[in-house]
This record gives sequence, C-alpha cells and structure tokens, in this order.
Amino acid sequence: MAKQDISNREDVEKLVHTFYGQVRQHPHLGPIFNGIVTNWPEHLERLSDFWEMILLQSGPGKQKFNPLKAHKEVDQKTGQGLTQVHFGNWLELWFTTLDMLFEGKVADHAKEHARNMASILFLRIYEARDR
Repeated sequence: MAKQDISNREDVEKLVHTFYGQVRQHPHLGPIFNGIVTNWPEHLERLSDFWEMILLQSGPGKQKFNPLKAHKEVDQKTGQGLTQVHFGNWLELWFTTLDMLFEGKVADHAKEHARNMASILFLRIYEARDR
C-alpha cells in the first residue's frame, strides 16, 4: 500500500502523536520532555496547531507560537544542557516517523522545515547562554 502525503489536520495529528510517542521513550530526549511537559494532551494539541500552520498553512496564526522562547526556557531548565546531539536525535526521529507514515511534497517540506528550525534554534540558544 502506497503512503499518502500529509493533507489534513488528522494527518498532522497522526504525525505529531506518533513522533512524540517515540520522543517520550527515547533514552536522551525522553527524560528532557517527560521532565518538562506536565500536560501531554495540551502539549500535543499545541504542537499539532504549530505543524498544521507550517505544513498546511491553516490553523492558528503565527503570533500564537514562539519556538525560540520555549526552547530557551528548556535549555535554562536543563542547566544549559541542550546539545547538538539532542537536536540530531530529534531530527532523526522526525525523519524516521515521516518516512514511516507519509511521502510527498508536504512530508518533504516537514523535513526541510525541521532541519532549518533545528539549526536556527540551536544557534540562537547557544548565543543566549550565560558565558
């Protein structure tokens, strides 16, 4: 059976829920996410809103999201412990989940956007650290 591309909110939710199910079990990412996220249903809803906006250009407006602020807070809560390895682990799981579930232009865009976002976020987090 051929895989379909991401085309609606249900697809985005499937991607986000499957992906973060794997993140929560990951030996390096799980402790970070499980230690910080206190309401997983709310967190998954918010992340689905974000990815729906990015991938389908629908859903809530951009003013609702500030990924840099959120990731800087996580870095502070982990004692400035976020590393490139964490972002690499995150991207590897993201790509694997996408490849498992979907194929097509939107799925490819999800990979490219995540790759760019990870690079920018890590650079901005690193620049914001106390030295």
